[in-house]
Amino acid sequence: MQIKDYVIRRLLTLPFLMFGVSILVFGISRIGGSPIGIYIEHEMTQAQIAEVAARYGLDQPLYVQYLRWIGGVLRGDLGWSGVSVAPVTEMLPAKLTATMELAVFAAIVAIALGIGMGTFGGARRNKPADHITRVVSISGASLPTFWFGLMLLIVFYLYLGVAPLGRADPAIYAGLNHYTGFYTVDAMLNLDGRALRDAISHLILPAVTMGFSAMALIARMMRSSLVEQMGEDYVDAARAKGLPERLVIRRHARRNALVPTMTVIGLSWGFLLQGTVVVELIFNWPGIGRWMTDAVLQGDQATIMAYVLVTSVIFVTVNLAVDVAYAYLDRRVTLGA
Repeated sequence: MQIKDYVIRRLLTLPFLMFGVSILVFGISRIGGSPIGIYIEHEMTQAQIAEVAARYGLDQPLYVQYLRWIGGVLRGDLGWSGVSVAPVTEMLPAKLTATMELAVFAAIVAIALGIGMGTFGGARRNKPADHITRVVSISGASLPTFWFGLMLLIVFYLYLGVAPLGRADPAIYAGLNHYTGFYTVDAMLNLDGRALRDAISHLILPAVTMGFSAMALIARMMRSSLVEQMGEDYVDAARAKGLPERLVIRRHARRNALVPTMTVIGLSWGFLLQGTVVVELIFNWPGIGRWMTDAVLQGDQATIMAYVLVTSVIFVTVNLAVDVAYAYLDRRVTLGA
């Protein structure tokens, strides 16, 4: 199957997949009870509570409540966020762009360092350089994210004072035109070097914290895959032709070693999104992770369901991209087979 046909087929199945996710999310949310607590106050009488329940359809059977909710979702109405005291659709874009910017930069850190370290160590198997990269990768996989983040916070924020908390200096960012919601991108589009430096200074510590553990997984897979490829016959043939070792690695072995590594890169995206909750709390990052934590603590079902739906779409999209990249790197792979 051609890549274009495979992508179209996957996109056509996306609505059915999200329909199943929506049923699952709604059902699980209702197991914890009615979300009416978000809409009522302590001094309300039973009659007033019943009036609120009727207003939002919470006195109807579950299937009616689901149809009402999913109808609102299709119209762009994700409900009322009790933790933000505002519609979910008003709060979600700002929270999501903050988390996505952090996750994207963390992914860049993880992929660049992971592939680089894995290639560097795999090409120097059982040499000192290989042992060093293996120690670093094992440390990244073993150290808890919250501990590593706190150590960076103590060193670079508390003692050195070079990495501020939060997402950006409000006084600097307020003067920019907000095109995308990504502070770094908006700063570049505004041609404002001061705003760009400020955004990166806020971003670098949480991005490194999130990317460190994912980098470890990518580096370990890349190293083991490269070591395996270096022993294949086609590598010996390339060497016999007189190609320099760096070209043998870059043009032949590394490309094939990237095939299984792509799967780990795709799975690492899940780790990155999971890590945003802890990282955003530590570095005071105003993203969807902190928002989700507050929603869980307060029983804000509308916010929780919106979070699950959005992250489900992100996961499906990333998995599709990984499958396409997998087929591009290895032409023997048949998509959809």
